[in-house]
Amino acid sequence: MSPVPASEPTEPAATMADERWRESHLGRLLGHAMRRFDARVLELMVEDEEAPLALSNLAARDQVGAAHIHITRHLALRGSRLTELAESAGMSKQSMGALVDQCEAWGLVRRDADPRDARARLVVFTPIGHAWLEAFRRAVARAEGEFRASVGTEIATVVAIGLEAYGQS
Repeated sequence: MSPVPASEPTEPAATMADERWRESHLGRLLGHAMRRFDARVLELMVEDEEAPLALSNLAARDQVGAAHIHITRHLALRGSRLTELAESAGMSKQSMGALVDQCEAWGLVRRDADPRDARARLVVFTPIGHAWLEAFRRAVARAEGEFRASVGTEIATVVAIGLEAYGQS
């Protein structure tokens, strides 16, 4: 028996006939929605006159992106170990470490000694980081308001409840 040539399809004919599912399945829709939401949050943060100017300028020049939102979204207010932060964000420790290095250079976070373990370090927000976090909170609230205005309050509520239930399971 000879191997199937690379040019011949190996998928069932029913799947090949209708590929629309690839564009409209829930995972893809959620991914598009999350990217759009995060992009809008960053736009709003750039416009926020109370956000730290240096960070707003970086965001305006597309130096701050969705990956940086992971730190804003996942860093505990009391601080987090790098491994905790990476796990919470669904990133590798190495990728999160590089992101923390960059945010540390911008003055957004710093590494402090962990009072629970002298060998460990905690990533914590700096005062500039707290101002950035507050700008993030305002931007998220505005973006959520825009979402509600776009799809209607009832649909927005059902989406939020559904996503919360799905994420908890």
